[in-house]
Amino acid sequence: MPELPDVTVYLEALQQRLVGERLENILLKNPFLLRTAEPPLQACVGRKVVQLRRLGKRIAFGFEGDLWLVLHLMIAGRLHWYAKDHRGKVRTPLLQLEFSSGTLTLTEAGTKRRAALHVVSGEQNLLEHDRGGLEVFDVSFAEFRERLSLTNHTLKRALTDPTLLSGIGNAYSDEILHRARLSPMTQTRHLSDDEWQRLFAATRETLTHWTNLLRQEAAGAFPEKVTAFHKGMAVHGRYGEPCPVCGTAIQRIRYAENETNYCPRCQTGGKLLADRSLSRLLKDDWPKTIESLENQKRPSRA
Repeated sequence: MPELPDVTVYLEALQQRLVGERLENILLKNPFLLRTAEPPLQACVGRKVVQLRRLGKRIAFGFEGDLWLVLHLMIAGRLHWYAKDHRGKVRTPLLQLEFSSGTLTLTEAGTKRRAALHVVSGEQNLLEHDRGGLEVFDVSFAEFRERLSLTNHTLKRALTDPTLLSGIGNAYSDEILHRARLSPMTQTRHLSDDEWQRLFAATRETLTHWTNLLRQEAAGAFPEKVTAFHKGMAVHGRYGEPCPVCGTAIQRIRYAENETNYCPRCQTGGKLLADRSLSRLLKDDWPKTIESLENQKRPSRA
């Protein structure tokens, strides 16, 4: 699923192409995509885009009159841009947004339809789609540690909980933990001061590195190669391949619809994590579906 670096690059490309442009037409090809009925989807037609925002892994399109489209791509949703003068083939979309500058479409691979579109009116209603996780670049080390210490989770779970941290999912959590040299199974209550520092630094460094790299790859064009498995990743999606640091074969734990990848030498002191028992542990520390994880309620504010 597109995470913070991927969504950031999507957002930058959309800002260049859409801000100030008018939405001329909407074609909803799959009604299941739309999860709200009021305001109606067609209320956005005829309005100009005034801003775009990232809400965790969601993209929010802000229109005149404080009207918003909130799009969550989930696992397989992808965006495609066709300039006004495009004359070639257009992939069959679930959603087609026709702007004065070109057409934005949404496709979703596979048969499961998980991507979601909401129409909301007003800032307060928009914030209901923010799960409340901290933006890691906007907080201090102390704030980061305090938030992740609210509940005792495995590090894998803590990093990907949208009510704790914003925009981090399965792929980049693997990369963060490898950079920090920490086991995905370590629980937050067991971290030393040094390990907390390493985790904080690795989270920022990993997200910065991949955001910059994806910007360079797009080179001003609309990003079309958005994937959870990027060439150059250290561990994610590289089961059985050598660790780029020590050469040890990357291992994995499978659970629910995800898997965790790690280097046993760099992260677990040379120990292999037993897949069966730790999958059970992860399930106890993990929502049963991706949808329930992504739609957890934001923490209440005092």
